[in-house]
Amino acid sequence: MTSDASAGLLASLVDLVLPRECGGCERTGSLWCGQCDAALRVPPISLRPRVDPGVPCWALGPYSGPRRSAVLALKERNRRDLARPLGSAVAAAVNHLRVFGHIDPPELGELMMIPAPTRARAARARGGDPVERFAVAAAAALDPERVTVSSVLRMRRGVRDSVGLSAPDRAANVAGRIAIGAPGRARSNNELRRRFGTLDRSILLIDDVLTTGATAHESVCVLKDSGIDVDGVLVIAAV
Repeated sequence: MTSDASAGLLASLVDLVLPRECGGCERTGSLWCGQCDAALRVPPISLRPRVDPGVPCWALGPYSGPRRSAVLALKERNRRDLARPLGSAVAAAVNHLRVFGHIDPPELGELMMIPAPTRARAARARGGDPVERFAVAAAAALDPERVTVSSVLRMRRGVRDSVGLSAPDRAANVAGRIAIGAPGRARSNNELRRRFGTLDRSILLIDDVLTTGATAHESVCVLKDSGIDVDGVLVIAAV
């Protein structure tokens, strides 16, 4: 039996014991079905968050259906395989924003995606940052030579889980608690300007879910104070 045949047999046996389940609709048979893939590959919608980040915001759709299921599966059920289809959907949204002039087309410069920060404890519990994971997949789907991911934002200690918090409480929760760089490795504004200002590029803040806009607002402000102008915020889903 060839190695390919052996691999196919093993996959079939695994499916019998642990059937493949779509991360978007939970149908068995595939890890990510065509129907859920099509649901995410739609023109991104424009958002008006309650806490205005001061830049345009877009989402692939509302926080429901396959978007909600996939985000929860990636974050809470360790479905790392979903980073690729989510990243592919983000890449399609970026192309749409480029075509319609919301951000610069690739011939006018590079694109940098900055993942919104997550709490260190949450990232450790999930085996890494899920937002960074699908942002990297999006960059690979677009053009890894001209699209980069830079995880320069971090959350300081003291940020609580935001589930159940009101808009004012969410804003207070992150106010002054988002910073540039890893702990103990703070970057000076001049260093950041050299890093981000050497090439003409668009910059997008990337996140999984936008609820009130508090994290996006604080992130954009921190980046702007460091001389980094964000062109927009793009998320998988909006509440």
